[in-house]
Amino acid sequence: MVVSAQWHMEIPAALVDALMRGVPLFFVMEAELNRERWYFYDKRIALAERYFRLSYLPLSQRWRVTQASQPFAGKTPGVSLAQGFDTLEEALQVIRRVTQWPIAPLSEIELDARHNLELRLRLDLNQLPRPLQIGLQGQSDWALSAVRVQRLNPEALR
Repeated sequence: MVVSAQWHMEIPAALVDALMRGVPLFFVMEAELNRERWYFYDKRIALAERYFRLSYLPLSQRWRVTQASQPFAGKTPGVSLAQGFDTLEEALQVIRRVTQWPIAPLSEIELDARHNLELRLRLDLNQLPRPLQIGLQGQSDWALSAVRVQRLNPEALR
């Protein structure tokens, strides 16, 4: 099963100011596929995550987006893809849009059951430098997240 989606999310001025001062922003996109059950909690079929780092490079006056399958904080992210952009809007388009993202193999999905797909995109404050993490917990500008839940029709999975 693959997922394609596009988010409509604007970055507040406080975050743009932090980017211009050299603070990278970290985003996490999560896709969770659950099978509905009437007798107990929904069963999680799959959980997929994508990590993004958005940064501004003042010497070249360009924006950089790095994608990885693991968090960036404290260790190498493994396999990653980095792209450079001329404007912030172009860089944000990469973070806002996901195309043909593999979530779960079709063999794990029961075709006669109902499934819910929950997509989340959020700013990950845990990957910021420690001094910034302390002061940002209560500020609304830094609480950036979007959630979308979609009930999947069993006929659509066939």
